[in-house]
Amino acid sequence: MKKNIIIIVLLGMLSSCTKNIDELNEQTKKPTAVPPSALFSNAEKNLTDILTSPSVNYNIFRLNVQHWAETTYQDESRYNLAGRNIPQSFWNSLYRDVLNSLAEAKKAIPLQDPQFTTAGQRRNQLAMADILQVYAWSVLVNTFGDIPYKQALDIDKYPLPVYDDAKTTYYDLLTRLDTSIAALDEGEAAFSSSDLLYGSDIVQWKAFANSLKLRMGIIIADSDPAKAAEVIAAAAPEAILSSSDNAVFQYEKAPPNTNPVWVELIQSGRHDFVIGQTFADSLLAYDDPRIPLFFTRDAAGGYSGGVIGGNPTNKWGTYSKPADAIQQPAFESVLIDNMEVEFILAEAAARGIQVGGTAVSHYNAGVTASILYWGGTASQASSYLAGKGSYANQHGTYREKIGFQKWIALYNRGYDAWTEVRRLDYPVLPAPNRAVSDFPVRYTYPAQEQTLNTANYKNGSTAIGGDLVTTKLFWDLY
Repeated sequence: MKKNIIIIVLLGMLSSCTKNIDELNEQTKKPTAVPPSALFSNAEKNLTDILTSPSVNYNIFRLNVQHWAETTYQDESRYNLAGRNIPQSFWNSLYRDVLNSLAEAKKAIPLQDPQFTTAGQRRNQLAMADILQVYAWSVLVNTFGDIPYKQALDIDKYPLPVYDDAKTTYYDLLTRLDTSIAALDEGEAAFSSSDLLYGSDIVQWKAFANSLKLRMGIIIADSDPAKAAEVIAAAAPEAILSSSDNAVFQYEKAPPNTNPVWVELIQSGRHDFVIGQTFADSLLAYDDPRIPLFFTRDAAGGYSGGVIGGNPTNKWGTYSKPADAIQQPAFESVLIDNMEVEFILAEAAARGIQVGGTAVSHYNAGVTASILYWGGTASQASSYLAGKGSYANQHGTYREKIGFQKWIALYNRGYDAWTEVRRLDYPVLPAPNRAVSDFPVRYTYPAQEQTLNTANYKNGSTAIGGDLVTTKLFWDLY
């Protein structure tokens, strides 16, 4: 009897312990809903981090365009994308950390309490989130070609999304951009200080969106001149026409919101990156006033760059390094600016597109904007443009003249510089020592796509002409 009582008591205790066992799975400290403003801020920072970081795990664009060189590990300088599965990290970061955050923000925006947000404010928020999505999508398309697009952000419905045609996706992004620009209302609020780019200044957001449209227009200038002219002519008057409207992400002095260059080079104690020989020699040949603004002095007291792809003399202590300024924890990052807009207008004018001004006037404005941004003076810019840096003294056609100077001006913006080198085919970069491939004009698809989304991966690869770093994208005709 006593034994039975003990068993009953134990069973009762067990029952009471397991009756509400499902409650153990509840995450009491996890919020049931994340404010759209937080999701938007997170996406802005993640997008900027991805494009700014020099991490060899996903962003090797400074090495691709030979602005920088490596002195210890040479795989990335030699165009080896597979060693660290670099494309997969870049792909996942954009889909997971940027596009998904913005998709969740767009779901949450309409659900906000109307007591605290107006209908106009919510429209502005949706438009801003979509503009940032267009930016991120354009990066993916211009990196890989065909990508999962329409089915990509609904994992429950489409766990294995199909690959959409890159050109079709690109033109859809242009349509979305027009719709979002039209939806912006300067008389309404948006995300307030949660917008880390512009503090929800809608006038500046319109300039940012039109500058993105301008960039997307010039990218298709070879493949579809008529469409490009239409897009550029519409966007040019409303683009970033002053450096005060530059899309700048301001990092902070203390972690965790610090400049990714500082994180990778200073905080991590990495001694591997130096200025690339190709870049250093080019600037030295033109007596460029930005040399001391871009580089530190080398061991001999001058300026020199490391061999691209390395050799036994490539020592970190020997060559010029990235300037101290860009290694500061609070150094800003640029998503798009007046300098880039001026170079786009210069090229558009050279192509015969009516944007006001001439190729030379916009070229001069772009060079000047770059020199001033980096801390040079108006006098230095004038002297440079009157001498070796003048449009007339640049070699070749407008593609070579503008391509060369834009490559210089896009220093520390490796992804954008890579896009321009691919698109304009200038400057012609020498092959790295022991290169594993020709110059990469796209990232290959992630290994995870090959193994998990096999059928769609194969269809996408076939559609673009093969999953190779040398397969040109739809707009890259030369």
